[in-house]
Amino acid sequence: MTTTLKLPVGIENFEKMRTEGFYYIDKTGLIRELLNNWGEVNLFTRPRRFGKSLNMSMLKYFFEYGSNAALFEGLEIAKERELCEKYMGQFPVISISLKGVEGRSFEAAKEMLRALIGREALRFGFLSGYEQFTVEEKKAYAGLTGMDDRGDYTMSDRMLAESLLLLSQLLHKYYGRKVIILIDEYDVPLDKAYRAGYYDEMVQLVRMLFHQALKTNDSLQFAVLTGCLRISKESIFTGLNNPNIMSVMDVQFEEFFGFTDMEVRDLLAFYGLTGFYHIVKEWYDGYRFGSINIYCPWDVINYCYALRVNPSARPQNYWANTGSNDIIRRFIQKAKSSTRSELEILLAGGSVRKYIRQELTYNDLDSSIENLWSLLFTTGYLTQRSYRDENYLNLCIPNREIQQIFETQVMEWFQEEAGKDVGKLDGLCAAFQDGDVETAEKLLNGYLKKTISVRDAGARRDKKESFYHGILLGLLGHRESWDVFSNMESGDGYSDILIEDEEAETGIVIEVKYAKDGAMEAACREALKQIEEKRYADRVTEDGMRTVIKYGVACYKKDCRIIMDCEQQDGRKTSGRRP
Repeated sequence: MTTTLKLPVGIENFEKMRTEGFYYIDKTGLIRELLNNWGEVNLFTRPRRFGKSLNMSMLKYFFEYGSNAALFEGLEIAKERELCEKYMGQFPVISISLKGVEGRSFEAAKEMLRALIGREALRFGFLSGYEQFTVEEKKAYAGLTGMDDRGDYTMSDRMLAESLLLLSQLLHKYYGRKVIILIDEYDVPLDKAYRAGYYDEMVQLVRMLFHQALKTNDSLQFAVLTGCLRISKESIFTGLNNPNIMSVMDVQFEEFFGFTDMEVRDLLAFYGLTGFYHIVKEWYDGYRFGSINIYCPWDVINYCYALRVNPSARPQNYWANTGSNDIIRRFIQKAKSSTRSELEILLAGGSVRKYIRQELTYNDLDSSIENLWSLLFTTGYLTQRSYRDENYLNLCIPNREIQQIFETQVMEWFQEEAGKDVGKLDGLCAAFQDGDVETAEKLLNGYLKKTISVRDAGARRDKKESFYHGILLGLLGHRESWDVFSNMESGDGYSDILIEDEEAETGIVIEVKYAKDGAMEAACREALKQIEEKRYADRVTEDGMRTVIKYGVACYKKDCRIIMDCEQQDGRKTSGRRP
């Protein structure tokens, strides 16, 4: 289908979305619901890349003086004529995003915050010439916007803490209307500070900033904040009177962040991509906000863009590349045997029931494994199933994309753990090189019992084989003198693992099979038969390896079996199997 509407990859500006020919999924119903149910301070918590920033931009362009009503023509909010007449373009709006406030030190992050608020104050440059301001008010605005010769903002620490309050007071006096404050990604500076080691200082600064702007501010109409986490009231929102918090557990506003199933169907139909619906659903659906299922919009838009360029494009893990996934690594590292068993259930497509703490401080996150369950839920790595009992939720991995993130992190963790015992790794590699099947099997079984496996339920055979293939590949890659190849073209196909030891003139060919129903012997024989029929050994023979050792490796749950065939250039052949 030919269309002039572009896919909005990375577009977070509502005006640009509406004026430069981008496809827009109407979320303006959020404005109606907000106006009908708002509190003085409203916080929306959603995972990253679920449309928070675009919605905040939409709110700015709706409420701010001088707004262009044409931006909202034909959209849901335009049907609400009384609300539009009363609220559209009727307020001064302070709009900032804290997603870029970070630094290696507290001073560096503070400079970024100064610059961010200073630039927002400069957006109202007309305030500098307002004659009805007192001398002190003029001095306050100059303090907010003043810069030195290098272009760095010079507002004092005290003024920085009061900056949003001062700016809203000045705007209130100028317009005679109270101010709407929009703060996007409010918790990012806290996350960055926690990682960099200056969390306590940043908490104190953000607490003072919010206390001044959101509690003791008579010039405030209302405020809207967004973030990933619901930071505890005692940590940041000290003294605020019952902020209106809408999390992923709440039914209210459930459809306004992310794409609903019908919205995805309409998008795919518009671009002639309906045939890819089931792939998109498998990879990017599965989040449950309130009572409905939600797709990650960042993923859907990026995959549709890729399909329009290349109809053969495979789905990718777009979401993983937009932020750090080290929370999963921390979770795995802290997990004891019982928790690792629960992770195996999740990886197999099952669910686990956990108590979810919605309010946390960053200092709480690593204090217990239970808090990490809550963090995985609120940040989008896990989602809730339909059953809910107060704060106890049945948690599951939402989709194929997040499943892949978990599997990658599990594999990296396993390889790190295995690498700590160099002697055992050397022994495993030597056993494969020497044809010592019994030792190779014993050591590999030891590793499998320590890892987090893919269970029988919910995973296809090829996916299970890929899991064991990855484990073995990582272990054998330890020996630096070997050339190790994965899925290398050889003979009439692609061998799982090929190894060449040039010094010993030895080639190793390994085919990994998942033993359905535990039929290990048959799976090993099937693997060796495939090596022969597909001529996987051709590659190492052509490269001059005089001895070729072929292994059929069968795995089932946390057990393995190995059978070997060995050929030498003089025609001699030996074989081995588990005694």
